[in-house]
This record gives sequence, structure tokens and C-alpha cells, in this order.
Amino acid sequence: MHAMQYPLTLPADYDMEIVRRRVARKGHLLDDWDGLGLKAYLVRERGVHGSPVNQYAPFYLWNTVPGMNSFLWGGPFQGIADDFGRPSVRQWTGLAYEEGGAADSPAQVAVLRHQQVPDGVQLTDFAAEAVRETGRLAREDGAVLSASAVDTSRWELINFSLWENDTPKADGDVYEVLYMSEPGRDRLPG
Repeated sequence: MHAMQYPLTLPADYDMEIVRRRVARKGHLLDDWDGLGLKAYLVRERGVHGSPVNQYAPFYLWNTVPGMNSFLWGGPFQGIADDFGRPSVRQWTGLAYEEGGAADSPAQVAVLRHQQVPDGVQLTDFAAEAVRETGRLAREDGAVLSASAVDTSRWELINFSLWENDTPKADGDVYEVLYMSEPGRDRLPG
């Protein structure tokens, strides 16, 4: 499993309805994308859930590297580059994934938490704790799913979770989920 995100921070006065209309028009285009586990079309709006910015920040969990590469190099990502400029694409290697008790419910919000892997820790122990935290979040009331992944070039761990309500039981940046494409969610490693 590979996680990927390219947050697009937009001007403070940006009309976020433009992003909402874009997702309504184009979101379904990845509903059958080979190699994609899921794509959560995420937004943050300045002043909502404590967000300091307007942001469009799609988040992906990929089952295959070829699927991810064909998205980035084969066409669909070009639309983002054409419309918003080519953003930096963050990638993380998956550590854990678990479906939550509300797995069959539509996700309303997502929470993404970034955490540095401290110097001097036992990496095996740190990774085991990340896996336990993924499971703990998945067992919380209202959890749709939880995943953790790491970027070893920055030694950064992320915890990503989806929630069926707008009161998530997780710490981090809170995003509204506009749409979900999940052609291979059932094949994400558990």
C-alpha cells in the first residue's frame, strides 16, 4: 500500500464552490482506476474545523505502484497541473490499514495527522505503535477506516482516518470528504 497527497492551498477568498463543482463533475472518473484502493476528495475551508486555510487536498491509498504511476504520468494528474499548477506530490509507504466499525457508512470527514519519527527511537517499536494506533482508531465509534504510513526520506509518520460524522475521535487536520472513489478498497492490505 502506498499513500499519496498533494494539498493545494488556495487564496483566503477563493470560492470553494469551484472545487465542489469540479469534484461533482470529475470525481467519478477514478471509480474504476486500476491499482487504486481509494481516493478521498478532501477540502478544508478557512475557519471550519479550525482550518487556517482553504485547501483542496485529495488523499489516495494505492494498491499498486503501476496504478499510481499511470495516474501521475498517464493523464488524470495533468488536469490538476493544468488547472492549479503542478503541485508537490507527497508519498508514504503503508504500515497498516484497518476497516472501522462504520466501514459501510459514507465518510463525512477525514483526519490526517503528521508526526516526526524521533531520533533515537527503536524503529521496530515505533512502527508497532503506529500499527496499534491504526487499530485503536478503527475501533472508535464512527470510524470508517484508519491507515498509517511513513515517508522515510523525512522520517514522518502519518495517520489517516475517515469518519461517518463530523465529530472524529482523532487528532490532526480535519477535512470534509466531498466524494470517495474506492475501486480497490477491498484489496487494501489489512
